[in-house]
Amino acid sequence: MIPGKTYKIEDFIRMGWRGKWLILVCFVVISASTLVWSRSLPNLYRSETVILVVPQRVPDAYVRSTVTSRIEDRLQSISPEILSGTRLEQIIGDMNLYVDLRKTKTMGEVLQIMRDNIDVDTIKGDAFKVSYISTDPQNAMEVTKRLAFMFIDGNLKDRESLADQTNQFFESQLDEARARLIAQEAKLEEYRRTHAGQLPSQVDSNLQSIQNSQMQLQGLGESISRDRDRLTMLEGRIADALTPPPAAVSPASAAASANGGDPMLAVSGTATERLEAARRMLASLQLRLTAEHPDVTRLTRVVRELERTVQSEAPQRREVDSDLQQRVAAADGGARVRVREMQAEVTTLRQRIVYQQGEQQRLAGVIATFERHVAAAPTRESELSELTRDYETLRNVYGSLLEKSEGAKISANLERRQVGEQFKILDPARLPETPFSPNRPKLNAMGSFLGLALGVGLVALLAYRDTSLHTQDDVVTILQLPVLALIPLMITEAAQRQKRRRRFILCGVTASVLILGVAAMGAAWKLGIIG
Repeated sequence: MIPGKTYKIEDFIRMGWRGKWLILVCFVVISASTLVWSRSLPNLYRSETVILVVPQRVPDAYVRSTVTSRIEDRLQSISPEILSGTRLEQIIGDMNLYVDLRKTKTMGEVLQIMRDNIDVDTIKGDAFKVSYISTDPQNAMEVTKRLAFMFIDGNLKDRESLADQTNQFFESQLDEARARLIAQEAKLEEYRRTHAGQLPSQVDSNLQSIQNSQMQLQGLGESISRDRDRLTMLEGRIADALTPPPAAVSPASAAASANGGDPMLAVSGTATERLEAARRMLASLQLRLTAEHPDVTRLTRVVRELERTVQSEAPQRREVDSDLQQRVAAADGGARVRVREMQAEVTTLRQRIVYQQGEQQRLAGVIATFERHVAAAPTRESELSELTRDYETLRNVYGSLLEKSEGAKISANLERRQVGEQFKILDPARLPETPFSPNRPKLNAMGSFLGLALGVGLVALLAYRDTSLHTQDDVVTILQLPVLALIPLMITEAAQRQKRRRRFILCGVTASVLILGVAAMGAAWKLGIIG
């Protein structure tokens, strides 16, 4: 370009006209090359099938499926298995695919080419599309059909496997929960057996038993009082009937009175009666006081002294009874009968009093036992609450696992009988009628545009580097000198022949380059470098 010159549209048009042959040659060469190359490309046919995900036939309200993953996740888990080298190699061998490529490439490279020709896309909704690209339309359709059936079969096996694994997992968890629940039940049973009578649920019955025993103890006390009153009265009557001599005072009683002993030793009545009274008082105090209490200690000592007194008075009692029998024998007949009857009743009363006193002691022990049970109830309640809480938790876990395990079994049976969610071919693979690739009109148009752009670019580059003067205005602008005359271009015959020769050589070189390019692309395609 000439420095300092302002170019107009006419100047650019003039430049293009001067380089019209270069633009034409580039356009023709690139367009022809693109045309030949597009014609040399093999036709690629694509066959596709649409697979619909059919929901399970049994409503979810009755049977919940254990396989709840999305279709995208399911395809990601199934596709690697279906597109594995083993399965694709089996398809290649069965259908004799990629015959030429298998001669020049390894099986791994051929398998990768086949994977690139397979496409799996999800469609809006519960459906997905499987497509395969091949140079043979029949192979494209057959391979697509086979892939569709492989996806359907793989889905069935995958769902059945997942359902079985879920079922086995719940069964193992259920067995473990059952063993823990049985062990906890054994602990509860052992605890209840060990602490029988002290459980919180038995407090009411224990209190009722204490109340009943106390009522029985009160009744026994009243009965003993009545029997003693009756015994005192009968003994008085017998004494009056027999007019016995004044009773002698026992040495032990006299010693107790003389020594200022315990008042219990000076209570009126026989030593046996005082002993029984002392024992009752001791049992009553032991229910309220501890063994170290002074009253309990004192009364225990009194009971031991009365026991020694009873043992020492036993011979004297036998002598008194013998004397009484002699006096009864000496009495008249009617009095003797009455005395004997009263003596028999006295014996019965004494035996009944002794029995009732034994019952009093037994009831006192029963009351003490039930009171200990009631006192231990809060401690047992705390321990039992902890055991029961763990048991309730385990039982709830076991019930939940049992319900889920049964549901998993039903779901597994559902998958085995193919009643669950399935893949169904919605649009089967068809024989492609026209190739989808290459798009030759598009390639030819792109080649023509590229040739034209290349020619214009070369012309623009040459014009940018051209600093020669072509017009009168160029001379005036650059040299700033007036133009006196114009000498036209004189072309000789030799120059014209040389110009035609250069054009012929240029056309020959262009044709040769075009032919060589087409031949090179054809060879590259046959070798698998292209397409």
